[in-house]
Amino acid sequence: MVRRPVLLALAGVLLVAAAPLPASASDTWPGIHAEAFGGRAIADGRGIVKLTAPYRPDDVRSVPMEADITLGNGRTIRSVSFVVDMNPSPVAAVFRMGERRAKAHIATRIRLDQQSDVRVIVETDDGALYMAEQLVKFAGGQASCSAPPVGDPAEIAASMGKMDFAAVGETPNGSHQVARARYGLSHPNHTGMVLDPISLLYIPLLMVDKIEARQGEALVFEMTGSITLAQNPAVEFDYVTNGAAEMSITARDTSGAAWTRRFPIGPAG
Repeated sequence: MVRRPVLLALAGVLLVAAAPLPASASDTWPGIHAEAFGGRAIADGRGIVKLTAPYRPDDVRSVPMEADITLGNGRTIRSVSFVVDMNPSPVAAVFRMGERRAKAHIATRIRLDQQSDVRVIVETDDGALYMAEQLVKFAGGQASCSAPPVGDPAEIAASMGKMDFAAVGETPNGSHQVARARYGLSHPNHTGMVLDPISLLYIPLLMVDKIEARQGEALVFEMTGSITLAQNPAVEFDYVTNGAAEMSITARDTSGAAWTRRFPIGPAG
C-alpha cells in the first residue's frame, strides 16, 4: 500500500508538471521568425557569423552586441539584423548594407528587458539567411524598456542630435582598404513605456528609426532602429575606403527631426 505522504508528494509533482511555464526565448522565437522573416528557412551561421555579447552584462540598459561576418563562394551581405527575443520590440536594428562585401564588422548597443536569447541574422545577396544566437542573463534591476533615460532631462533635450565620430585604429590612406569607425548620437530613444513621476503620464514614444552612413555618395549602411536600441544609439562599423574624404551620416527620429554631419575620414586619393 502506498502511504499517504507519498501520494501527496506524487500529486505535488503532477501539479508542478501540469502548471504552465513562463514564456521563454524558445517560445517567442517562432513568432518573431514568422513576422520578421516570413518563416523563411534560417541556416546555422557557425563559420559565417560570429556573435559577441556579454553573458552577464554590467548594465542592462546598454548591452553591446557585435557581429563579424565572413561569406564565401562569391556571395555578399545584403542585411544584418539584431534580435532580442524577450524584449517588447524584439528586432533591435536592421542594417541594410550598401557595399558589396563578403566580410564585415558591425556592432551596436541594446536594451535588455529580461534574460533572453539574442541573435544576429545575416541575409546574403542570394536571399539565404544565417543565424548565430546566445543567451544573455539579466543582471537585475528595473526592466530597461520601462526605465527612464539616464541624466538630467533638460541636458538630454539640449544635447539631442549631437554626433560623435571617431576612427578605430589607424585610418588607411588611399582606397580599397578596410577602415573601422565608431559613431554615436545623443538621443534618449524614448520607448513610450516610461512613466513620468511628476505628470504620472507616459513619456511619448520618441525613437531613432533611421541612421544612414555614406562614404562620399556611396551608401555604407542604412539602419532601421527600434526602442530596443539603447539610449544614445551607437554603431561601430567597418568599410572599404573608396577615396572619399568625408563620411556623411544622417539620423532621423519618429518626430520627423533629422540631423546630418560630415566627418573627415582621410585625404581623397
